[in-house]
Amino acid sequence: MSILLTIAHRLAILAYVVFALFPLYWLLKVSVTPNDLLYSEGVRMWPSHATLEHYRYVLENSAFPIFFRNSLIVAGSTALAVTLISSLSGYALSRFVFRGKYAVVALMLITQMFPLVMLVAPIFKMLSPLGLTNSLTGLIIVYTAFNVPFATFLMQSFFDGIPRDLEDAAMIDGASRFTAFRQIILPLTLPGIAATLGFVFTAAWSELLFALMLISGNDSATFPVGLLTFVSKFSVDFGQMMAAGVMALVPACLFFLLIQRYLVQGLTAGAVKG
Repeated sequence: MSILLTIAHRLAILAYVVFALFPLYWLLKVSVTPNDLLYSEGVRMWPSHATLEHYRYVLENSAFPIFFRNSLIVAGSTALAVTLISSLSGYALSRFVFRGKYAVVALMLITQMFPLVMLVAPIFKMLSPLGLTNSLTGLIIVYTAFNVPFATFLMQSFFDGIPRDLEDAAMIDGASRFTAFRQIILPLTLPGIAATLGFVFTAAWSELLFALMLISGNDSATFPVGLLTFVSKFSVDFGQMMAAGVMALVPACLFFLLIQRYLVQGLTAGAVKG
């Protein structure tokens, strides 16, 4: 019976992996399928003839490089800003008791309850007089504001898991609280910082609503908005759209490849060793 359960468990995991990865496989498959075979061959697991023409067109004859650059700037800047702010605010919520603490927590929770589409008009009205519409700076500010609350709670949970005795011992030895935070606590929260960076980068990279409403023109458009340029009134350039989608996966994959070792580290690995 145990062998059957093991086989069933592994088959279930395999089915889930296939289910999760199949859309990515289909994305790649369509991106290398020539236009004349997209509909004529019907449903095939791989085209009878593959081509890189869609990739060449996207790189040379479209504004995709501009969209790609803009998304890198927005997502990278947002991830760094949110991680810095949430590290400090998460530490404050974890370690200090101050007047109005629970009101601040409740206020941050409330900000997560509103549908984003309801906030588009007020945010546009606020940013317009400041000249921050149709601007990457405006997008970074909006994305930072919306991601800080969740990232703060995420970082707070990591700080809560670190014994207070570690920083207390450092301060007894003469270190200031900030020095203890920077040299003792932050290195132990690298998994949390990596998780926050990954979450925020992914959220900013794929966000469409605010990018669509606040940006007009290709010069400041991000990748999700740029994908809409492959949709015309009477047709959709699926090959080119999928090729752009495949290339847009590269930064996210490389980013997670760089931070993966921190994601799997023990939160306090090494802190309690002899």
